Amino acid sequence: MLRRTLTWAVAALAALPLLTACSSAAPEEAPEEEEESSAQTLTVSDPDYYTRFKGKGISINVYNWGEYISTGADEGTLDVNGEFEKLTGIKVNYTNYATNEELYAKLKGGGAAYDVIIPSDYMISKMIKEDMIQPLDFDNIPNFEYIMDNFRGQAYDPDNAYTVPYTWGTVGIIYDTTMIDIPPEEIDWDLLWNEDYADQILMFDNPRDAFAIAELMLGYSLNTEDPEELEQAAFKLRQQKRIVQGYVMDEVFDKMEAGDALIAPYYAGDALTILEGNEDLDFVVPKSGTNLFVDAMCIPSTARQKEAAEMYINFMCEPDIAFANIDYICYSTPHSAAFEMLDEETRESHVSYPDEEFIRDKTTVFVNLSDQANKKMQDLWTEMKSAEDENTNRWITPIFLIFCVALMIFVLIRRHIKAKKDIF
Repeated sequence: MLRRTLTWAVAALAALPLLTACSSAAPEEAPEEEEESSAQTLTVSDPDYYTRFKGKGISINVYNWGEYISTGADEGTLDVNGEFEKLTGIKVNYTNYATNEELYAKLKGGGAAYDVIIPSDYMISKMIKEDMIQPLDFDNIPNFEYIMDNFRGQAYDPDNAYTVPYTWGTVGIIYDTTMIDIPPEEIDWDLLWNEDYADQILMFDNPRDAFAIAELMLGYSLNTEDPEELEQAAFKLRQQKRIVQGYVMDEVFDKMEAGDALIAPYYAGDALTILEGNEDLDFVVPKSGTNLFVDAMCIPSTARQKEAAEMYINFMCEPDIAFANIDYICYSTPHSAAFEMLDEETRESHVSYPDEEFIRDKTTVFVNLSDQANKKMQDLWTEMKSAEDENTNRWITPIFLIFCVALMIFVLIRRHIKAKKDIF
């Protein structure tokens, strides 16, 4: 978004000399041409490919993270789903989820049928294991050729059979620089446990990300299945609970931009978007390390329009579309052509594109845990969240009883005083 703002600023400055020149047809047309040149455009590699379902009344259901696609809301940007509908005649029913666990529960429950989903690495592994997603026909996705080699053959899909990578990134901390005077290179995850900022700290509202932070602080693997280590991580989260303002996902946007909280862990791409809404904020990847994630496009086993879904995935890999999305949402791209279209400052950003040494030494990719470990983590998370509710309400009954006793004493004293007055 910042890059788009700069583009429009350059266009406006370029137009100033023309505005001061004598009036004529040419100066009036020049700013319009400059404005058009800054707008995103769409060219597809094979227009005929996208015509095979036109006029057939087909629709697809796409289930994606919130704030995770270019909507055309900013002037000069593309409405990706709108462009797909115009090009193909396929209607896109587009809805959002906030966590991988919410996505999993929705699909597992069978209450809705989706044609395209975009889960994260560890959840993809789980869904493959449970036959919840199906292999892709890559003859229908020729634009897979743009996916960089280092994002192929990942542990969650070693044979590149089920997925097409969409974005990647790291997790870090968003913080208010006017209230937290710590050099960025010294910031670590213990900032989220700092009692000086009690009730000004937000925390992830999903177990995998929250446990990962506690595990990093305890020196455990982010993929530990050791029951004792999971219990220690849960205990660490319980220690933090009393100073946490709230457990959030997409709510972090409004809270941090409005200054309603000072500190929050979140994903780098969303963090960069949040920073644009509040100049007092900054983002840092803690010095002890973090999670590196990949989100990828998949087709559920229950999809009703598989070929149309593959067409949508291929469209998302068109260079102009891949760039429009990544430029809008500020995440990192695994798409070679989209990466080359980014400005040099972004390509060299340590936040968006950390160097290989940092990735090797300071990041860990989640893997799918065993069913036993997943259940253990979920049970501990539920227990911790329930304890939070109990912690919030546990004083209500004692306070009410104290109030009742005090009221009774007050009434008795008044009666005693009244009785003495009546005697005398």
